[in-house]
Amino acid sequence: MKPSFWSGSWKSWAAAGLSAGLLELPFPLAGPLPAWRTVIAWFALAPLLVALLSRDSVDGPRPVRKAFLLGYVCGVLWYMGNCYWIYDTMRMHGGLPPVVSLLLLVGYSLVLGLYFGLFGLGLMVVRRGTGSGRWALAAAPFLWTALELAAARITSVPWDQLGYSQVDNALVNQLAPWTGVYGISFVLVAVNALIAGGLALDCCPRRWFHDRRLWGAGGTLLMLCAGAGVLVAPARPPVTATAVLVQPNLDVAGDNAWAGTEWDRHIAEFQRLAGEQCKSYIAGIPQTGAATGEIVCPPYATHPDLIAWPESPAPYVEEDPRFQQMIAALARQNHAPVVVGNIGTDFIAEEQLWHSFNSALVVGADGSRVGRYDKIHLVPFGEYIPFKRIIFFARKLTGRVSEFTRGEERKVFRLPTASGGAHRYGVFICYEAVFADEIRQFSELGAEVLVNISDDGWYGDTSAPWQHLNMTRMRAIENRRWILRDTNNGVTASIDPYGTVRQSIPRHAVDALPAGYGFRDDVTFYTSNGDVFGWVCAVLAFCLVAGSVRRLLRGV
Repeated sequence: MKPSFWSGSWKSWAAAGLSAGLLELPFPLAGPLPAWRTVIAWFALAPLLVALLSRDSVDGPRPVRKAFLLGYVCGVLWYMGNCYWIYDTMRMHGGLPPVVSLLLLVGYSLVLGLYFGLFGLGLMVVRRGTGSGRWALAAAPFLWTALELAAARITSVPWDQLGYSQVDNALVNQLAPWTGVYGISFVLVAVNALIAGGLALDCCPRRWFHDRRLWGAGGTLLMLCAGAGVLVAPARPPVTATAVLVQPNLDVAGDNAWAGTEWDRHIAEFQRLAGEQCKSYIAGIPQTGAATGEIVCPPYATHPDLIAWPESPAPYVEEDPRFQQMIAALARQNHAPVVVGNIGTDFIAEEQLWHSFNSALVVGADGSRVGRYDKIHLVPFGEYIPFKRIIFFARKLTGRVSEFTRGEERKVFRLPTASGGAHRYGVFICYEAVFADEIRQFSELGAEVLVNISDDGWYGDTSAPWQHLNMTRMRAIENRRWILRDTNNGVTASIDPYGTVRQSIPRHAVDALPAGYGFRDDVTFYTSNGDVFGWVCAVLAFCLVAGSVRRLLRGV
């Protein structure tokens, strides 16, 4: 009987599962990520690389297919663990039965796990085509980075790319202003490949400069040196302005129509929170044991430089006269510009239809309308539903938001400051934070500070709010910009240009954060050039794989 590619040592499959488990640990699981766990990313991928390049895989039956499946199994398991919150969101807020919610999580993981499968396939093609495990290991960081770029550009789900695990590593994340998060992923995979070279028995010849012991020693040394970056204190730029970030903590599953006197009660609460000055705050990330600071009255000489209301289930519709009057009065009362999440509406004459947008309305300190940013990157199955007639049940998840229209223009708003002069603000909404190449365009357009309004209430107490926070922090690092992150229920925070959460308030509380921040107008290489590094890796990976395929075909 001809042997199956499933035959041979079970260790290869166990190694793929081990890598999946290890790769879960450098990311938040159900709370903030402890800094020590970030070190695991430096060796978590090594077991999979060893399994892919072992003699059992390379010389066994159907090696390319087996390599794809080894990577695919690892990827599916990783996505199911990293994005387990999809199950909770669909079950609790989508009104779906547990079995259906689980099937959606599995389906999501089966699709995105293909990237890991392609990584394994590409690695084996290079190994077979070149006849060298060294070439395959050298190709690994290029292949991985190319596939992360594909995840962002093709399936539009660049959630928790490997480099995000190092957001607290002040040494390694200095790459981000040059390469974006892709450069950090590249370095992580390169070190994993060196460690794998030291472990894989059949990967490298035993000549002195190819000795696998040198590979392993070099990889381990780099891991220790680079991993120690979590102990390096990042720079602390000065605070020159103050914003009040309102956290309303509205129930995303409740009835937020605010009928009758309820509207007046909520508006009064908004006005009270917008005027808060003297209070304590968390000098870091919530739930980490960070010290508590206290804002000495008054935190600003006359009035704040900005007031923000997040994306939330509040019934704020731009065309509603009550809403317009309330926001204008709030701005005049506090002598401060206001950024407020709301539903923007436009009448399209050609279609004779009203279109709704997930928007951020910007109002000047005098109550006049400055402009509106309409969210461009909408969440599928959250803010719009592809194939509505087929997937009819997804309407339960978000109700009206499934009707949102995509915005078309990134905008920067020029607003005066309390100390005189004016500065430029870029505003982006929720899920857009995970798209590095899109957020950097606000800074390229001249934004000196970024404002992120978000509603993470759909995620509950899962890993998602903390994962979302870390990805937003990476945007600050890439562009060297302060980010004011205002959320419905947390994490509301002020993030400095080095990704450090300088101030925050507890989650799940009706609260406001008088947050300090500053302005910068310098432009990083990444801001100016975007994903150049990722595209270079993609081209080189394509050349390596294509050249290997050509050699394999010639050998047939």
